[in-house]
Amino acid sequence: MPYTARSYNITGSLIYHIFNRGNAKNNIFHDNEDCNRFIEILTKYTRQRNLRIYHWVIMSNHYHLLLALDNPKEISSIMAGIARSYVYYYHKKYNSVGHLFQGRFKCQAVEKEEYLLTCGRYIERNPINSGIVQSAAEYSFSSAAYYIYGKADSLTEENPLFVTFGLTAEERRLKYQNFLLEFDQKEEKIFSDFEKPLGSGEFLRRLVLERGVFMPRNGRPRRKIVYM
Repeated sequence: MPYTARSYNITGSLIYHIFNRGNAKNNIFHDNEDCNRFIEILTKYTRQRNLRIYHWVIMSNHYHLLLALDNPKEISSIMAGIARSYVYYYHKKYNSVGHLFQGRFKCQAVEKEEYLLTCGRYIERNPINSGIVQSAAEYSFSSAAYYIYGKADSLTEENPLFVTFGLTAEERRLKYQNFLLEFDQKEEKIFSDFEKPLGSGEFLRRLVLERGVFMPRNGRPRRKIVYM
């Protein structure tokens, strides 16, 4: 089959893998109330800032989000607002002070066609890899139950590539459940390197042409990509 060049609307919606964790890797989500409060904060921002979260997980000392945003320039202000809201709640509840998160959030641009599903799998497998559950859908604070059982929540917006798993909802859920089991150890490495966006050479070139850097700034300068 002949190769057909893809087009990427870099100035439009971009997809990001977002990660942050507790300062010194300390726990920041101690109970269900904490997790539910963080979900409430995220949900508020999805409605106010047109944020679309396709996959997510909240662990005891960190969280992952895979989201789409129409205006990439807003990512820093959005994540800062989310962090401030949760820090305010946390310090008030636990009568604590000081830094809650370990620095600024980490952000990885993701090419939709190549990595959107596999990055979602990496995120939802976090509780399995940590030995908390055997099945991703057993974990209460992730998007896995939406895709496996069709269990709606206030946060998850369906991954636009989910339809590729089958013609019916039942078929898609069954195939997605099997997809979660097909974990590749390489995913652990590529989705942990937040200095690198994930995509084809064309995707990276378009990012550079549009932004001049790998990703939108998170408060720190990003190294430029130079093509010879």
